[in-house]
Amino acid sequence: MTPRHPEPPAVALRGIVKRFPGVLANDHVDLTVAPGEIHALMGENGAGKSTLMSILYGLARPDAGVVELAGRPVSFGSAAAAIEAGIGMVQQGFALFDTLSVTDNVIFGAEPRRRGLLDRRAARAAVEELIERHGLRLRPTDRVGDLPVGLRQQVEILKLLYRQASVLILDEPTAVLTPAETDRLFDVLRGLAIEGRTILFVSHKLHEVLALSDNVTVLRDGRVTLSSATADTDRAALAAAMTGRDVELDKIHPVGTPGEVLLSVRGLTLHGHPALHGVSLEVRAGEVVGIAGVAGNGQTELVAAIAGLRPVDAGTVTVNGRDVSGLPVRQRRAAGLAHVPEDRAEVGSAPGATVADNLAVGFQRRLARRGFLRPRDIRRHGAAIVDEYGVRAGGVAAPMRTLSGGNQQKAILGRELAHDAPVLLVEQPTRGVDIGAIVQIHQRIVAYRDAGHAVLLVSAELSEIRALADRVLVLYEGRIVAEFTKDEATNSALGLAMAGGAG
Repeated sequence: MTPRHPEPPAVALRGIVKRFPGVLANDHVDLTVAPGEIHALMGENGAGKSTLMSILYGLARPDAGVVELAGRPVSFGSAAAAIEAGIGMVQQGFALFDTLSVTDNVIFGAEPRRRGLLDRRAARAAVEELIERHGLRLRPTDRVGDLPVGLRQQVEILKLLYRQASVLILDEPTAVLTPAETDRLFDVLRGLAIEGRTILFVSHKLHEVLALSDNVTVLRDGRVTLSSATADTDRAALAAAMTGRDVELDKIHPVGTPGEVLLSVRGLTLHGHPALHGVSLEVRAGEVVGIAGVAGNGQTELVAAIAGLRPVDAGTVTVNGRDVSGLPVRQRRAAGLAHVPEDRAEVGSAPGATVADNLAVGFQRRLARRGFLRPRDIRRHGAAIVDEYGVRAGGVAAPMRTLSGGNQQKAILGRELAHDAPVLLVEQPTRGVDIGAIVQIHQRIVAYRDAGHAVLLVSAELSEIRALADRVLVLYEGRIVAEFTKDEATNSALGLAMAGGAG
């Protein structure tokens, strides 16, 4: 009887080295992934995860090492070559045409033709078949620009399936997803793995990696610090491998000492969808008030209305004793309001401007002399925030868009805290941020509270709400339906209220 040879790995990266000026991004990295395996690649921001996946996907060439597919060495000069070989990648920034349908986005660049013309019937049939087979929540005729972010991500996955990708790379796929959208994504990925497709799942979220992956590799400073079957490791070991130190996970910070009311919202009403219906709340000095709720119940609209980004139909907003209800954003900020927005790219920063210019926003008067901005002072101001908050950037002259999402987040948070405003609105403060930075950001927010500021916190992570908030308000269908003290805010109590079961 002829002995069976073991099946070669679907993907093998052997001894990968990649250098950039002043940075050794990948230092002799080995990674092996079997067919049908979900393999997690973890590491802090800047650990080398994205560089390694860019090499596999043909966006970068290694300085040393070998890439193998199904046991054969390969070398890709472009993403198109990688796609041709069966590798697909969903990056953090989606590459979709908002004005086109799902079908048109999926087939773009690989259109079925009949007698030289686009065969729309065949295109729609192929897309419908893939949607049905993989249980996706899409319709071929949906306009992509009308879809929520979770479904837009499904369109990106659908593009890869249409091109018959056998290896799928997902780079921080849950960074912009709600918990429910994340669950649906995981169902899709498990189904693809059962089919025999290989999944490379790039993440820094411990609970997601433990819930989804078969095996896990951790990078720190470009080197592999842990490679293990997921079942043989745990959150503490993964966190230590990522950071190089023991990390206190799920720390619940003690309550603050509330003082005078610094933010008062009365009867805030906003028509439309999602709507707000007579929302009232107060946040005191020395207090963090958390807003919990399933995405789409008015959290984003509430913060936008307080910040002056959305006009309201009724209600008042008072900041530090001043009624700012009719004031624009600039004057609300002058009255004592700082804001870390949910969308750091579109609202929180100017991606094409330098890091220094982004960090100078709101400080123009301090950084000007005789009406003229002083570039040297702008650079010095930006460098101080970058240094204090551990922002990894190629210098303050680098464009903001060149920073990873987590480093953009740290920069924006640092800028807003530097204003020392009485009231801080902070949305999703650790979205897309690694475990080490999460601990630091939580410490910064608590210190800001303890310095006598009022913080209104919106987060999709219940663990974050419970860790930071002194009081928790639950928003359901545009109304505050429950209020909990820190001790009362258990996951079960919050979950019941978020589902509309309070009272």
